[in-house]
Amino acid sequence: MTSTPSAFTTLISATTLATHLNDPHWVILDCRHDLADPGAGRNGYLAGHVPGAQFVSIDDDLSEKSPAADGSFRGRHPLPARDAFIETLRKLGIDDTTQVIACDAQGGMFAARLWWMLRWVGHARVAVLDAGMAAWLAEAHPVSAGAETTTRVGNIVDRPPLVEMVNAADVERSIAQGQRIVIDARAPDRFRGENETLDPVGGHIPGAKNRFFKDNLQGDGRFRPPAELRAAFEALVPEPGAAIMQCGSGVTACHNLLALEVAGLSGAALYPGSWSEWCADPARPVATGTA
Repeated sequence: MTSTPSAFTTLISATTLATHLNDPHWVILDCRHDLADPGAGRNGYLAGHVPGAQFVSIDDDLSEKSPAADGSFRGRHPLPARDAFIETLRKLGIDDTTQVIACDAQGGMFAARLWWMLRWVGHARVAVLDAGMAAWLAEAHPVSAGAETTTRVGNIVDRPPLVEMVNAADVERSIAQGQRIVIDARAPDRFRGENETLDPVGGHIPGAKNRFFKDNLQGDGRFRPPAELRAAFEALVPEPGAAIMQCGSGVTACHNLLALEVAGLSGAALYPGSWSEWCADPARPVATGTA
């Protein structure tokens, strides 16, 4: 009897990924991006990437910029419709049994968004390349240049979510009832309301706590050990199911969700609209300074 190979569901090392470059059941997706320069991610990918990796765009493949049904703003990187995302995954050659690897050059800042989105459509076999391209290059693994695509259409289907998502109304209700704690992944200056370049409306959701996503990483860009991550998050919220993760636009909040999963603390929800959606409505409360 042939055994089913173990799935990677959180992180994978460059060393391990290098042994699977020719595995037809694996798909590698490069998610590089730069919030200040939208073309930088694709340009970096074209200059050099993990062999076989296809490029996916945060703006075009992992977001859909249309307003909500009532015409309201959904944030800078709102989620695409589930069926549209499934179609994107099929065009990338992804099946229900495919092991997907997400990588970037920013310590998982953008790869974690793809990781969460695949779990959102019920696909558990997805992992982030720990320390991304920095680890790949440091170990002198091969690099390919130019664009790579596939003509194979995958058969992945939409399944029940493995993650929880909340909207602005859910967050407002949580604030009013004191049921859940919002954890903000933005840099401390943005959380305090001191960065007008990235946040025209400065501040944070009242009652929120700050956990800068980069604090999940060690000096070499790899994730901190599970025990360290567990201790850090348990100091913020006693029960992960009582936490709502947010950031500027629902991207780096996924880094905190990945860190929680590495720590063995499943159950926190994502608020995809995050601060960019929240502050667009002047009727919603805003706090500034430290939590």
